[in-house]
Amino acid sequence: MLYFILNDLNKINPIYQFSLKAFNVVFEKAIQRTQPADEVKERVINLTDEITYSVFMYTARGLFERDKLIFLAQVAFQVLSMKKELNPVELDFLLRFPFKAGLTSPVDFLLHQGWGGIKVLSDMDEFRNLDSDIEGSAKRWKKFVESEAPEKEIFPKEWKNKTALQKLCMMRCMRPDRMTYAVRNFVEEKMGTKYVEGRSVEFSKSYEESSPSTPIFFILSPGVDPLKDVESLGNKLGFTIDNGKIHNVSLGQGQEVVAENALDVASEEGHWVILQNIHLVARWLSTLDKKVERYSTGSHDDYRVYMSAEPAPCPEVHIIPQGLLENAIKITNEPPTGMHANLHKALDLFTQDTLEMCTKEIEFKCILFALCYFHAVVAERRKFGAQGWNRSYPFNNGDLTISISVLYNYLEANPKVPWDDLRYLFGEIMYGGHITDDWDRRLCRTYLGEYIRTEMLEGELLLAPGFLIPPNLDYKGYHEYIDENLPPESPYLYGLHPNAEIGFLTVTSEKLFRTVLEMQPKESDSGAGTGVSREEKVKAVLEEILEKLPETFNMAEIMAKAAEKTPYVVVAFQECERMNILTNEMRRSLKELNLGLKGELTITTDMEELSNALFYDNVPEAWVTRAYPSMLGLAAWYTDLILRIRELESWTTDFALPTSVWLAGFFNPQSFLTAIMQSMARKNEWPLDKMCLSVEVTKKAKEDMTAPPREGAYVNGLFMEGARWDTQSGVIAEARLKELTPPMPVIFIRAIPVDRMETKNVYECPVYKTRIRGPTYVWTFNLKTKEKAAKWILAAVALLLQS
Repeated sequence: MLYFILNDLNKINPIYQFSLKAFNVVFEKAIQRTQPADEVKERVINLTDEITYSVFMYTARGLFERDKLIFLAQVAFQVLSMKKELNPVELDFLLRFPFKAGLTSPVDFLLHQGWGGIKVLSDMDEFRNLDSDIEGSAKRWKKFVESEAPEKEIFPKEWKNKTALQKLCMMRCMRPDRMTYAVRNFVEEKMGTKYVEGRSVEFSKSYEESSPSTPIFFILSPGVDPLKDVESLGNKLGFTIDNGKIHNVSLGQGQEVVAENALDVASEEGHWVILQNIHLVARWLSTLDKKVERYSTGSHDDYRVYMSAEPAPCPEVHIIPQGLLENAIKITNEPPTGMHANLHKALDLFTQDTLEMCTKEIEFKCILFALCYFHAVVAERRKFGAQGWNRSYPFNNGDLTISISVLYNYLEANPKVPWDDLRYLFGEIMYGGHITDDWDRRLCRTYLGEYIRTEMLEGELLLAPGFLIPPNLDYKGYHEYIDENLPPESPYLYGLHPNAEIGFLTVTSEKLFRTVLEMQPKESDSGAGTGVSREEKVKAVLEEILEKLPETFNMAEIMAKAAEKTPYVVVAFQECERMNILTNEMRRSLKELNLGLKGELTITTDMEELSNALFYDNVPEAWVTRAYPSMLGLAAWYTDLILRIRELESWTTDFALPTSVWLAGFFNPQSFLTAIMQSMARKNEWPLDKMCLSVEVTKKAKEDMTAPPREGAYVNGLFMEGARWDTQSGVIAEARLKELTPPMPVIFIRAIPVDRMETKNVYECPVYKTRIRGPTYVWTFNLKTKEKAAKWILAAVALLLQS
């Protein structure tokens, strides 16, 4: 069973390849290591424990941190299922999280989706009355759910006596953001503490397991050099570059010949060969594969090969041959996480000599420290996903070291500190050179505007709440200053709200369960013991979708109804046409799959993919390409689709603009916003290219609106992320804890000439279709703010069309 779990890991990342041969070696070594015992039963338990742990350690050192927990959870669930210690129905609930869509939570501490999950659980015998109990003892549950780390707290009343898995199911509904911690605790309780300690394996230990036929393969992360380990071990064992026993080849630009010669010599004379960045020489990899295999037998006992490569960004462009990966000992090296480690690491790129090299010593040291902080912030902000950066960028140590040389040259060459020039060089060229998204560029600029300015020389500049720029110190002093004064890790250090962390942890947890679900063995008895076979489940979903799918829009009829083709009518046509394309494909593919399941058609790969999607509650790929961006699972996505169709139906009955328009209901919200400009431009005879949208947030909800405005439109269905809208004072305000995407009131949108645009006290707020941000950008809305815009830029405040 363990081997099959390993074999499945390449679904997560194709660089995770393991051969049965390599697995056998680990297996046999584990048997030799096991404590002897006189009793057969005890011996079997000792063997099982040692083998499980050895395989876990062997595999885990080659996985990225984000994938270790997926592997660990999969091992735990599979081992416990095999021992019949898990109820398959409960495990299925935990991984799938089916929730009743469209319910409103009666208590303020549970999200609507979470309440929908509680309702599904309450239908099971083991969880009967959970829903009424939460409503009845709301105070006690609120205290539990809103605690700092609920996974460590005791559940209220008799719920504390539930099994560990049942508690996980309840926790998944109540605090999805804490599930990574809860799963780790579950594994610790069921399998032992040694699985969650996160010890890294000493490199010398991995070396002992290597041999001429077992190379060591480093999976690289940006900004980490694993070769220091190889070189320091080589020094101890008498292998160095100087004495010719280490051949270090950095690949690219015609180095393949050098590498081949190195392998020829090393295999004969017992040297080590280090091949760096082999992902850069795609065409030569099969030659390398053959050579490594050829020398894996009959070579000198001391001969070793070390390779390093970056993993491909997506499975389609993975190029490293299976042969090089599967027998190698894989080791990942990841950069340190957290502001504390990153700030020290940035400072470590310099020395006391660096600090003393500039004649404007105070200015130089002050800006150098601020740049180190900036460097740590931009690198570590990535972990917050799209709220960190819209797209991910390869910022590296070189960006910082070059920036410091530029700083030195500019300070030496100018009598006064050229603040604007420096900010421009760092923000638009050194770091900005990586950045491809305008909003990310604005963010980068704003950071530098906050961190690098004259006030820093008086020591009055806060780099983060509670973290002043340090006084003039020496090199050691700066390291000590960080240890003593840097506040504990939190989103505040990056200018973000603590909610950003909740959002990021929730996404991580969802990904964990989704991946583990897709790695469950397919042929287990009757669909994970739910009493329904896989095929029956697919059939049920298929029939339900077909039954509720409305008729396609009759375009000829709709066109005949519209008296004149106003910009709004054109938008309605386009939307109906796109909706038809989507629903036609849905109907066609479902009917085809239905015939396939009945045996009347041969099952094709397309049908196979559709069937898998229906089983895992994913929106099928063929539908996604014809639809609008969405992050919902299939069931919720379908409920949303029906709402969109209803909205279009009511609009096309008489083409009167709805009192308030659901902006998220469009395939193309831009076209509707443009239509507002066009119709007002025609009416007032204004030139279209000299106009912009004016956005006024009302104090009303959709239900309170009685009639559409005379010109422009009321729109609803937007959410704010990173902050909230204060309806009373009509400005952006600090978010409330755990309210990740509070809804906006109705917004009144009309067009005005550009020169009448209000530019004072506004935050230019991007509007995106989903939390993925980046490519789902729709428009920019100017929103009123009392605080300076920089605060909201760093907090990544945006409007979303889906919560």
